[in-house]
Amino acid sequence: MTKDLTVGSPMRLILGFALPTLFGMLFQQLYNLVDTMIVGKLLGSAALAAVGSTGSVNFFVIGFCMGVCNGFAIPVAQRMGAGEPSKMRRYVANAAWLSILFAVVLTTATGLLCRQILTAMLTPADIFDNAHAYIFVIFMGIPATFLYNLLAGIIRSLGDSRTPVYFLALSSVLNIALDFALILGFQAGVAGAAIATVASQGVSGIACLFYMMKKYPILRMTREERRLDLHSCGVLCTMGIPMGLQYSITAIGSIVLQSSVNALGSLYVAAVAAGAKVFQLLACPFDAMGATMATYCGQNVGACRLDRLSKGIRSCALLGLGYSAIALAAMLRFAPQCAMLFLDPKETDVAVLMELTTQYIVIGTAFFFPLALVNIVRFSIQGMGFSPFAILAGVLEMAARTGVGMVLVPAFGYTAACFASPAAWVCADLFLVPASALCIARLRRLYPNRPEELSGDPQPVPLRAGAHR
Repeated sequence: MTKDLTVGSPMRLILGFALPTLFGMLFQQLYNLVDTMIVGKLLGSAALAAVGSTGSVNFFVIGFCMGVCNGFAIPVAQRMGAGEPSKMRRYVANAAWLSILFAVVLTTATGLLCRQILTAMLTPADIFDNAHAYIFVIFMGIPATFLYNLLAGIIRSLGDSRTPVYFLALSSVLNIALDFALILGFQAGVAGAAIATVASQGVSGIACLFYMMKKYPILRMTREERRLDLHSCGVLCTMGIPMGLQYSITAIGSIVLQSSVNALGSLYVAAVAAGAKVFQLLACPFDAMGATMATYCGQNVGACRLDRLSKGIRSCALLGLGYSAIALAAMLRFAPQCAMLFLDPKETDVAVLMELTTQYIVIGTAFFFPLALVNIVRFSIQGMGFSPFAILAGVLEMAARTGVGMVLVPAFGYTAACFASPAAWVCADLFLVPASALCIARLRRLYPNRPEELSGDPQPVPLRAGAHR
């Protein structure tokens, strides 16, 4: 049930691992796409704008949860590559304890502050109630988010990228059924779409848990391995919290940008919401590449196969370049049709909405290769054990989006908002690409022909790099 990524052709291994991961992420995006399509088609552009206006704060919180879970999986991948199953199981157990703690704290805090957050974001009055109804349910589903993402990350760290896909496929079907039942049958409005998303992800997480208990003998723990261990928790937090903060710091810029778009009016909010959903689906391959590189680099660092790191990054970058060209060509032809998937043809302003949404999609896809590099290189750095470095890339993305949102959008309007994310990706790449080379060089100096030095805990790589070597 596991896969060794430390031997064999990097291109073949990365492609073989990324494809199942991509299918899983496509199913995950199907949650959001179905929600948005049903909301836009059945409830109108005002409801679509309400859901869209919560996108940045949704990413701020849920992105942190996903980043933490991805970070928790890195020590698991490193110990898997090092051939130390007992230490690997100890990290799995303590990641579960930490996830419970994070889930309780975040669910409580976001539930209490939900209305104040939307007010601070200048959410238009005509969509405020629907926006609150939607995002409050999403926040109450944070435990389900932790459950699925932690388990899926652990499974991928073991080299198995296929199993999470099966459960996401099942939950996607459930999500569609619940959407229609709650919105059409029970007239639950946008809250019904949120309930469907949370419930479906919860089912996916529970299914992963039972499957892991039965099918992965390598994860069967002794009582000692299941115990809370402060040292293991420290290592996990060293990896997980920086990755979570990187998502959240990036999202701060998105929140500022969203506030600027909100000030333009609900028509522009609806256009960004529709365009963002198309964009998220198109960008799934880059998310899959990132998740693949985190596991690939984690296992190879654990096995001290440092010669394979640069080869893997180059191979994955070539895949990203090829897909970027295909996506741009497709959107230059089909962007208007994609926009109409989320718009009601009976809306009074549907022609304007389609034009605005198309503009957002085309500009974004024109900068897809910089986005590919952001995902590939950032997750590679994190897989190597240098998670704090990713925070700096997140700061650059935040600064770019904040600058565009506060200065350019008020001056130049909607067109400036369309260029905010591309500017953020380019700024992040200016740091990440040279940083990855420095990380690899540092590892080679730390562990020249001494694989036994990596048999210990993974945290010394980023923390001790300049301390006493």
